[in-house]
Amino acid sequence: MIVRETPRLRIRHFNENDTDFIIKLLNEPSFIENIVDKGVRNKQDAINYLESGPYASYQKFSFGLSMVELKDSIAPIGMCGLIKREELDDVDIGYALLSEYEGKGYAKEAAQAVLENANAEHGLKRIIAVTSPSNAASIKLLETLGFKYESMVELYGMDNKLFVYEF
Repeated sequence: MIVRETPRLRIRHFNENDTDFIIKLLNEPSFIENIVDKGVRNKQDAINYLESGPYASYQKFSFGLSMVELKDSIAPIGMCGLIKREELDDVDIGYALLSEYEGKGYAKEAAQAVLENANAEHGLKRIIAVTSPSNAASIKLLETLGFKYESMVELYGMDNKLFVYEF
């Protein structure tokens, strides 16, 4: 299912053909450093991750992390989407790109599309984002998108900055 398209990107739900990409993305040094090591090392780990994460979220909420691919070549470059974590009261936005696609405006483009979809398709008025205080690029992107710092929260055993965006 296609979530949203932008001039350069297609954001779609993950499927069973995306396991190799999931292994690659979740083992990027920047993903492990700035998000968390999900322990996804092989095809079965990737299947388990998709089933317990994005697929379960699609079933329960009709949204979740989705594949971000270049529209012209269908090359997978990252993921972006909405997440409802048990630890947080609000839905948050998450994103990650392969390192070779960082710094080209793709994360901003994908995140804007996901935020538009959050309001238009799901009626969500308040979206939060959680990022590591040391992740300057993510903080800059969130501020560019209109997020405002709200507080610190602990997720995954580390302190994170909590940003909030309201439509």
